[in-house]
Amino acid sequence: MPAWLGGRPLKRWTWVGAFGPELMVCAAVARIGPASAAWWAVWDRAAQNFCERSLRRAGGLVVTPSRALVPGVMELEVGDGAPVEVVSPHGAQHIWTRKRGGVDVWGRVGDRRVELRGLVDESAGYHARRTAWLWSAGVGVLASGEPVAWNLVDGVHDAPVNSERTLWVDGEPRELPPQRFDGLAGVGGLRFAAEATRARRESYVLLRSEYEQPFGTFAGVLPEAGELREGWGVMERHAVAW
Repeated sequence: MPAWLGGRPLKRWTWVGAFGPELMVCAAVARIGPASAAWWAVWDRAAQNFCERSLRRAGGLVVTPSRALVPGVMELEVGDGAPVEVVSPHGAQHIWTRKRGGVDVWGRVGDRRVELRGLVDESAGYHARRTAWLWSAGVGVLASGEPVAWNLVDGVHDAPVNSERTLWVDGEPRELPPQRFDGLAGVGGLRFAAEATRARRESYVLLRSEYEQPFGTFAGVLPEAGELREGWGVMERHAVAW
């Protein structure tokens, strides 16, 4: 994808999130034109300790579809999984994403060895000047005992069909119909209990951003899958002019 198209700069990012009953983490590297940024967060549910950091450059972070490295904080490997890939119109241009849900994530967080499950978000495109979305990504176990993961969105890649809305049951993806978001309190039949939140507000000459991403637990019903026995993950609200 070229650096500019139709007067719009290329935005691209890779985000890795991993979740479980004792620990939840995320790390990401993003670029808007020539500028870069990075962030990470660790929510230690067992110790009730939350730490996070946002950087205006990569700062030694390495986040790829197969690895998340934050020096001195986490070193994680990411397993394979069935991807969902979507290209959608956005404003006068187009945007792209590839998601993999329910992937195995293992390695080290601090001095702890961990084995978690998570989701990988690779996205790029020439987004409209003003862009806003609500997003939910999580993993869990159905009442039937099957492992499950989901990716739900409103605002980008959210056409009635051929969207990025995906449910992975035992690793197999299927597209879901549109789901209504209740702000950050839940989506569709899922209710969300926030526990620790990344939030950031920025305002520069050509960039304004309001971002909120809580970690927490999910309960309720997943569409086309049934009752959720237990679930962990994130909700997200992002409104940006870029």
